[in-house]
Amino acid sequence: MTWTAHPTAIVEDGASVGAGTSVWHHAHVRAGARVGAGCSLGKNVYVDADVVLGDRVKVQNNVSVYHGVTIGDDVFLGPSCVFTNDLLPRASSTSWTVTPTRVDDGASIGANATIVCGTTIGAWAMVAAGSVVTRDVAAHQLVLGNPAHHHAWVCRQGHIVSRSAEAPTDPDDCAECREEPT
Repeated sequence: MTWTAHPTAIVEDGASVGAGTSVWHHAHVRAGARVGAGCSLGKNVYVDADVVLGDRVKVQNNVSVYHGVTIGDDVFLGPSCVFTNDLLPRASSTSWTVTPTRVDDGASIGANATIVCGTTIGAWAMVAAGSVVTRDVAAHQLVLGNPAHHHAWVCRQGHIVSRSAEAPTDPDDCAECREEPT
């Protein structure tokens, strides 16, 4: 199986795109980027040089993933979410320093959320739409607001399992998931 790209998409020579990945209208994948298998890059997505996207990542429309960002497997990036990569941006500067950002496996970032560089979004965490993440988000933590703050703990399916400040012992011990038909 191979990957597919819309005729208006640009996938530069030297980019690596995994089997079964779809690159949609006006998307741009730079040389040196690594996009995993089974991904979907929506309309107007930009994947910068040296960015790593894991397998089965869904990048919705109008998302730019800049140099210094690493995305794990099974991550959802909502429409128009934003990643930064320089803590001290200046138009007049002749150099800049990339500050790495990591999004771990299974995490979800809502529409129009901003992820300030230097942060880690933990596995299966959720960032609510419109939130501004300025510090690390723990695995299974749901954060919201500006700046983003703790709201709850979620299972792998995204159901709230606790609103306590302390992480649950087993965040995947979810009453709603036990009731869902398999």
